[in-house]
Amino acid sequence: MNVRRSAAVLAATVVIGTAAPAVAASPSPAPSSPSGLYGSTDPTYDGVWRQSLALIALHRVDVEPAAAAVDWLAGQQCASGAFPAFRADPAKACDAKVMVDTNSTAAAVQALSASGGHAPAVGKAVSWLKSVQNKDGGWGFAPGGAGDANSTSVVIGALDAAGGDPAKTLKGGKSPYDALLKLALPCADGGAFAYQPDKKGKLRANADATAAAVVGALGQGMVSVSAKAGAGKHAACADAARPTPEQAAANGAAYLAKAVAKDGHLTSALPGSENQPDYGNTADAVVALAAQGGTAAAAGPLRWLERNSAKWAEQSGPAAYAQLILAAEAAGTDPSDFGGTDLVKRLTATGPAPSVSSSASPSPSATSDDDSGSSVWWVVGAGLAAGAGIGFLLSGRNKRKQP
Repeated sequence: MNVRRSAAVLAATVVIGTAAPAVAASPSPAPSSPSGLYGSTDPTYDGVWRQSLALIALHRVDVEPAAAAVDWLAGQQCASGAFPAFRADPAKACDAKVMVDTNSTAAAVQALSASGGHAPAVGKAVSWLKSVQNKDGGWGFAPGGAGDANSTSVVIGALDAAGGDPAKTLKGGKSPYDALLKLALPCADGGAFAYQPDKKGKLRANADATAAAVVGALGQGMVSVSAKAGAGKHAACADAARPTPEQAAANGAAYLAKAVAKDGHLTSALPGSENQPDYGNTADAVVALAAQGGTAAAAGPLRWLERNSAKWAEQSGPAAYAQLILAAEAAGTDPSDFGGTDLVKRLTATGPAPSVSSSASPSPSATSDDDSGSSVWWVVGAGLAAGAGIGFLLSGRNKRKQP
């Protein structure tokens, strides 16, 4: 729910199905953060995303953010209704050089819908998203780009948060659910979702895409996702002659449950490094497992995160704290006592103080770390500009096939 997003930039030639671009250097910390923004690192590649996650997480725990934080996000919107990852001078009109994207826009829609008081901005953003919907019913990261499970799912969340019906959001007679079903693998291949078809048109299981698509296929998003009542155990993967989004979500959750069964977490391997725990994807998997199977189904990876995620979140900053809050809240655990860490205090300490004093207000000892290295549900940047030949992977996660 990205996620997992790191400010690390991953550059790659735009090729459909390319899921693991080469790693470029992380941007240097910004000399000073814009007023109202959560986190202290350079927001060039993730400002809108991390701000949106922070606002959504605070909404989920009933903490009213500072007006400056909401205003900062609203001020990033272009006249078209779209949002870029960040623009340094909101007073200057967006031009062709400002690269807007569906992920930033959809995340902002969810955050502004949750915050309230921004109906015109939300309406314009939703209209823009509908205008760039692909003929298969889905969305790619860049307007008109090849559709992917992560982008399609985060837009479903935006439509839901804004009061729309994703099933009735059609292009060429196809809905976002049709696009997700095209990316669902059969049980013989695990029942997962692919991010995109690879260069040969083959679908390959991707845990990050699966976590995003399970929630998206259920018609939910970061604002609305909740644990399924009366569940607690995932059914085995089952193929159907006429698959439905609900069945695809169940199959995807079964894949995730199997993936985390041994170690309690998902694994990611960056090029040139050994396999290592993927904290952001594991948080996203907790949300997906809870949404499909209830709190008991998410208990294993949730407990692993409680024991092991503190250092990662401290190093990674607001987006990481927000992801953990969303996972804890969706899975029925108190975010203010997450393995001994008050996630809400940690998050609020990275930005302007909340408008309303509460038990979740930041403590003097709370850290205000930056956002570098954090990962998120659902986000890959591929083909940010037509003809540029370069894309940016704005998530800190590896989008290649995962176990």
